[in-house]
Amino acid sequence: MSPYATEIAIIGVIALIVLIFAGMNIGMALLTVGFIGYASCLNWNWKAAFGVLRTVPSTQAGSYSTLVVPLFVLMGNFAYRAGLSSGLYQTGTKWLSRVPGSLACGTVAAGAGFGAICGSNTATCATMCTIALPEMRKAGYNDQLSTGSIAIGGTLGILIPPSTPMILYAIMASCSVGSLFEAGILPGIMMATLSIITIVILCKINPDFAPSTQKCTWNERIKTLPGLIPVVLLFGIVMGGIFTGWFSVTQSAAVGAFVAMLLMALPKNLTIRTIIDALRECTRTFSMTFFIIIGASVFGNFLAITKMPMSLANLITGANINRYVVIVLITLIYLFLGMIMDELPMIMLTVPIFLPVIQALGFDKIWFGIYIIMAMELGALSPPVGLNCFIINGIQKDISLATIYKGVLPFILTIFVAIALITAFPIIVTYLPTVLNQ
Repeated sequence: MSPYATEIAIIGVIALIVLIFAGMNIGMALLTVGFIGYASCLNWNWKAAFGVLRTVPSTQAGSYSTLVVPLFVLMGNFAYRAGLSSGLYQTGTKWLSRVPGSLACGTVAAGAGFGAICGSNTATCATMCTIALPEMRKAGYNDQLSTGSIAIGGTLGILIPPSTPMILYAIMASCSVGSLFEAGILPGIMMATLSIITIVILCKINPDFAPSTQKCTWNERIKTLPGLIPVVLLFGIVMGGIFTGWFSVTQSAAVGAFVAMLLMALPKNLTIRTIIDALRECTRTFSMTFFIIIGASVFGNFLAITKMPMSLANLITGANINRYVVIVLITLIYLFLGMIMDELPMIMLTVPIFLPVIQALGFDKIWFGIYIIMAMELGALSPPVGLNCFIINGIQKDISLATIYKGVLPFILTIFVAIALITAFPIIVTYLPTVLNQ
């Protein structure tokens, strides 16, 4: 072992950030830095480094946690092609018609519902933008409020289970995917509620943001409920199967993908062409994700032998720094990282470094997983990168990025409030996993 292992680890982290900024594929950057770093820490023992490359892909491919990823991605692709998002949007806007900014509030509610059957931030954001933005612009909504509500609604796709980033975190942190799914439900509901409250406050402060819309009768609201049946059915089968123990997470994902495929028959989209398109998109997405998982695993092995994460944890605990101060500092780091990189590089880069620190401070591993997802939500909104902002701008090119950035700023504050709440009251995260696993 090299006596300069810690220094090599620091150089490796810097090199990884530089390579990502240079435009290298995330998985390749992780793999390259991890491979070279591993060899250098063992005094340039290339045989050992190649040994890691040889064993990691097969180990990850044989993991049940990894198998869940393509199944949930496929379920989301089928759900999108089944047109379930339209029913969610109609129900959300009708039931919230008496709330200021009802269309924006309905967009957030629909984003939460679609996130429960999709698991993807980008897919949820793009779907809500396509459905909700024309309706809000037609009604005379301010573009800042419209785009901000779509952007925050999109982030709910990764907080409300099933969630692909949760699965990736579970793989990296060696924890239960099912427990993470259970832990994400209450924070997801809380985040959606806080976002709707933010919209109401914005509309109260500036009534011009959202013109008054026609208030719906109870009869009109009730008529929208049949549109929720496919969503409730799919979510109930997937999450209900996990919570009751009828299915494992992998089995629930497989059943959910099959049911979502059958639901494509409702809008008469169940054709060989649409199935092939969904399978092709799933293959493309999972190929990218699996390569990232392999790279992250090699990079994690490199950091593990340097013992840099544990050294950092010992340094912080030895300095007797208040653990809540550490959480604030880590949150600020995530805010900064979110300004310069997408969420996947963030989770792959930071989890191996911060997880030992968090555990040394007495925080729960499952709690940290939900915290990480909320931090990723910050990254999805924070300029100048803000992936959701670019998605909205790509779909609606006549709305400038500056307008979209102004629209998401209040919701960045909303995410900070949510992080503060789960930090002050961790039971929001841990309650359901504790109760359901007794």
